[in-house]
Amino acid sequence: MFALAFALMLGLTQCKKENTTTSSNDGAKVPITLNVNGGASTPSTGSEIGSATDGSRVAVEGGTGVVTFESGDVLYVASNGVYVGTMAYNGTVFSGEINEPTEGEKLHFYFLGNKTPEFNSNNTGCSVVIDDQTEYLPVISYAPSRENYQVGKTDYNATLLNKCALVKFNVTSASEAATCIVGMNNEVIVNFSDNSFEYGQNGEGIITLPAGSGEKWAILLPQDRIDHSSAYSVDEMYSGSCGTIPAIAENDYLTNGIAVAISIPGGAIEGLFSVSATQQVYFSQGNLQYIGSAATPYWQFAEHQWDYLGTTTNQNGSDENVDRDLFGWGTSGYNHGANAYQPWSTSTNYSDYYAYGQAYNNLYDGNGQADWGYNAISNGGNMEGQWRTLTNDEWVYVFNTRSTTSGIRYAKATVNNVNGVILLPDNWTASIYALNNTNSSDDDFFSNTITAEDWANTLEANGAVFLPAAGVREGTSVYYVGSYGYYWSASYNGNGYAYYVIFSSNLLDPYNYGSLYCSYCLSVRLVRNAE
Repeated sequence: MFALAFALMLGLTQCKKENTTTSSNDGAKVPITLNVNGGASTPSTGSEIGSATDGSRVAVEGGTGVVTFESGDVLYVASNGVYVGTMAYNGTVFSGEINEPTEGEKLHFYFLGNKTPEFNSNNTGCSVVIDDQTEYLPVISYAPSRENYQVGKTDYNATLLNKCALVKFNVTSASEAATCIVGMNNEVIVNFSDNSFEYGQNGEGIITLPAGSGEKWAILLPQDRIDHSSAYSVDEMYSGSCGTIPAIAENDYLTNGIAVAISIPGGAIEGLFSVSATQQVYFSQGNLQYIGSAATPYWQFAEHQWDYLGTTTNQNGSDENVDRDLFGWGTSGYNHGANAYQPWSTSTNYSDYYAYGQAYNNLYDGNGQADWGYNAISNGGNMEGQWRTLTNDEWVYVFNTRSTTSGIRYAKATVNNVNGVILLPDNWTASIYALNNTNSSDDDFFSNTITAEDWANTLEANGAVFLPAAGVREGTSVYYVGSYGYYWSASYNGNGYAYYVIFSSNLLDPYNYGSLYCSYCLSVRLVRNAE
């Protein structure tokens, strides 16, 4: 009798299997049969749980965690440090022909979750990535045979123990797509020479759970405690966070669900900002950029909130094949009726920028295509119509009107040696970071000097937004880079002017509409409505 014992507990879901094919070293073949004729359905000794004889190996009994096999499951066999072949389960037994093992040595059996392993050049080891857990849970197990291999003997016994753990997540998601959790061990490297298992991260260490909200089970490889882990939906429409994941030990289980919340729009800063008495928004992770130098141009948010292009990409010219982040009003790239609607437009005639060809329209009139946020933003969900530009009234509300937990709405600062203005979210607590001269329009940028590390780990991590002083373009000339910030609103004011936000060391006005026509090119920071 071939006893298989597992230590996973609680129920999993029905599985689909991957085809598993590989070839062992050439040599004489010998038949091996592993009988699986029953086993305990409750824990036997310690944390070992016996295997049942029927059903899918992922139809685990609730409350006991019994892991069973189904036809087609594959065991990999090694002998004396080298892979020698596979055995497949037919519903009753594991059997197969393997290369002649070394007499007098143990046989070593590896269940690799029916993932296709990648073998090294001499078949002395392999690796398996278990990141995708949307269809079935890839249990990783190992056992040596109880008996040494003997020529002519075909029946062997072993007790498989898991090299992984079963963990429950409680997912709350605004997306119907699968959930990805970042920063976990998702790869196991097996060394046949000493039967050791090494765990690490393949890529970003992503584990992908089934779509939707609710209880989701996952197989996790051993790892240290993780206090902060990001999460996002596969469609990249939303991001979020994962609660603390305790240290994971092999052959273990965790039934207290770990909270995962996926509700922040992809490409957004986590903080919520009131823009009216009834509406909150998320700000994008950085200023809007048009990457015209790409073979296929696209829109993106700047990687860091302090990033701006200035004159480094010759964005003051009319060449469409350069990168830009200073835009004439309504230059979304969609032909919405204006003469100048492309992001590289340099006309100095304000009437060329009339949205929808009318002198009185705001960016939202028509079907919204004049608003830059109508575009698909590559790192902001990559779908049209997800983002928008604040109206003049909303900018004023953010800076001057809204109530916040701390009483602080904004502060001028230098962040990572870049001048600009910090906006604090509605729930900001003053004790998070000491800021000077808050809610003051006439203080200079050096009121607060913040390092990149403090910004990333403390301020941005708690939802703060930074608007860099990226300057302004008129026609083909760029001015005031690093000393003035100009940001468009979606609101037209008539006479060729649109409202905008302006700030410098001794100025901050979110209600400005004079002195700059629509033909001037300003920074754009998009927002997305909180549901």
